[in-house]
Amino acid sequence: MGNDPIYEDKTIELGKEIAKRGMDLVYGGGNRGLMGVLAHSVTSQGRRAIGVLPESMNIDRVLKGSAHTQLIITHDMHERKRTMYEISDAFIAIPGGIGTIEEIMEIYTWKQLGYHKKNVALFNPLGYWNPLVKMLDKAEDEGFLTLEAKSALIVEEYPKILIDRLLSEKQDLPEKI
Repeated sequence: MGNDPIYEDKTIELGKEIAKRGMDLVYGGGNRGLMGVLAHSVTSQGRRAIGVLPESMNIDRVLKGSAHTQLIITHDMHERKRTMYEISDAFIAIPGGIGTIEEIMEIYTWKQLGYHKKNVALFNPLGYWNPLVKMLDKAEDEGFLTLEAKSALIVEEYPKILIDRLLSEKQDLPEKI
């Protein structure tokens, strides 16, 4: 949940905003951490939460108390990410650990490579993602990342504005290869 209760409060707010817009959630499928909070927030407002879980995590301690309305079990993490990519319209990373960082950077890389044109965003309460954004600024300053690719990542701390941007912004990146 993080050390500050604001993370949980803001995640609940994001879930309500997702539901208010008539959107459903595709998420990791478990009950743990902020993703579990987000799923509960979305389903408490009458929307669906589609969980995608690798077989190795299909265990009671991960699933007990989950809010998913549909659960898809995959063979492994690679299939999980591919499934989530295929059934999602956009991607938001909420504050999290190394798995969250790995997954959002992969989908952001896929956008840069032209594998998809879906929006990718960082939900940034309390400036959680600011160190990563600074790293991307450094990559651009040093010539390892184009301004267009960096600008294609939506970074926003307010749920309403984040969803507005996800729904309205479209960045077509120049071909990477």
